[in-house]
Amino acid sequence: MIRECVVLLVLALPIACISWTVTHEEFFREPREWCLKRSRTCRRLVTRKFFYLFTCEYCFSHYVTALVLVVTRYRLLFDDWRGYLIAGFSLVWVANVYMSAFGRLRLEIKEERVHIAAAEAATQGPRRRADDSAHSGPRRMG
Repeated sequence: MIRECVVLLVLALPIACISWTVTHEEFFREPREWCLKRSRTCRRLVTRKFFYLFTCEYCFSHYVTALVLVVTRYRLLFDDWRGYLIAGFSLVWVANVYMSAFGRLRLEIKEERVHIAAAEAATQGPRRRADDSAHSGPRRMG
């Protein structure tokens, strides 16, 4: 049972990584924007939902999880179809906890950078004025 739980925590990492990368990172921005546009403009509901899954990390993580379960044949608690079902929902949940933590960490890092930039600007402002007057030197007449 402990091994199954460790595998659960480890398998959720690549699921979270793939889901986050496809739905958030700059590398996939153009295809994601195209999918977002298609998810809003397609006539058929099924088509709109298909394209929407590439813009939502929670939705996309279900499909990544299904692929991981097919590849690894990982089961949790039971050795039959119930084990796949429990493993699937557990992997999705843990992967989304990881993505939420990562998203929060990125937000905190961005906030910290903004505070640092503001503090640097505030401390460099008076120095620049003093440096500008020091470099201009006394004016000569004539």
